[in-house]
Amino acid sequence: MLRWRLLTAAIILGPLVGLVYADFHFNFGAPGLLLMPIGLAAGLLAAGEILEMLKAKGHDVVAWPVYLGTALILAAASAPLGWQVMGVEYPPDCALGKLGWPLVAAGLSIGLVFVGELIRYEQPGGVVVNVALGVFTTLYIGLLLTFVIELRMFESNERGMTALVSLLFVTKLSDTGAYFTGKTFGRHKLAPRLSPGKTIEGAVGGIAVACLASWVYFQFIAPKMLGADASPSPLWGVLSYGAIIAVAGVIGDLSESLLKRDLERKDSSSWLPGLGGVLDILDSVLAAAPPAYVCWSAGIV
Repeated sequence: MLRWRLLTAAIILGPLVGLVYADFHFNFGAPGLLLMPIGLAAGLLAAGEILEMLKAKGHDVVAWPVYLGTALILAAASAPLGWQVMGVEYPPDCALGKLGWPLVAAGLSIGLVFVGELIRYEQPGGVVVNVALGVFTTLYIGLLLTFVIELRMFESNERGMTALVSLLFVTKLSDTGAYFTGKTFGRHKLAPRLSPGKTIEGAVGGIAVACLASWVYFQFIAPKMLGADASPSPLWGVLSYGAIIAVAGVIGDLSESLLKRDLERKDSSSWLPGLGGVLDILDSVLAAAPPAYVCWSAGIV
């Protein structure tokens, strides 16, 4: 299992690092332009995995509104790129701001789910559940992934990429730290009914590794990415960022475990050997993205 996990991770990580490098240096003046298709594809695949798990348990959710709504939210989150592609600054006095676009799209996506049920309605029974599940899937993936997109577009090309990579760097090292710490020292189960493999020792180790990873990142990596815009982050902010991201990641991981446990699935899908599915990779990132965005917006880091 570990061999497949490492091999699959390496296969995914190589092209992703290359794409991140390209988006940082060759984005045609629109930071995030090259990464946007990857975010959209990941969002649609994750939504599809949830729909497939729901269908296996007998929930007949109309799929097209979920896919369309998720795509609409993610496209709306990327709307400011349109101005940058045209070589003009996004209007600072726009009433929607930047987060307003995906919020409006989220409202429209809820309407799409209702339209899907309106079109196929024949008799009473199951409509409320299907609408709730459709809305849940769309917002769970679309809105949470929006904050990943917003981190990439945060302020400038340099600060945006630094913010995005900080999220991925700290989250995934925290996951790795929790995994190996739990394997080595784990004695007390964290949530035995949801995820028997997770331990309290692993969670503590993950938080410790996240704090260390955050310090390494902001001490050595971030200054090189920021260049002339680099300014030292306070130690309390760096360590707080690591701890916040780690705790949010654990909640995200356990949240997906809760869904899979209820739907009686081990992984969200099986097409990534050792890792499961796209949602299994994104679960901690999705939950950690909103607090990461708040930390950057509040100047904690």
